[in-house]
Amino acid sequence: MVDLTRLNGSRIMINSDLIETVEETPDTVITLTTGRKFLVKESRQDVKNLVISYKRDILTFDEK
Repeated sequence: MVDLTRLNGSRIMINSDLIETVEETPDTVITLTTGRKFLVKESRQDVKNLVISYKRDILTFDEK
């Protein structure tokens, strides 16, 4: 799960395995495989980095 900020300032956690697309239009729009869409303050690159960091943490945890 990645922790993100909605445009209204509230926090949301999104399952990174369900992310289908991340677009900047100029707001960042995350579309899930379920069809749900979320507008977030983080940039497309920030979302990508958060997903990579989350997945890296999972792999590192599994190796311990």
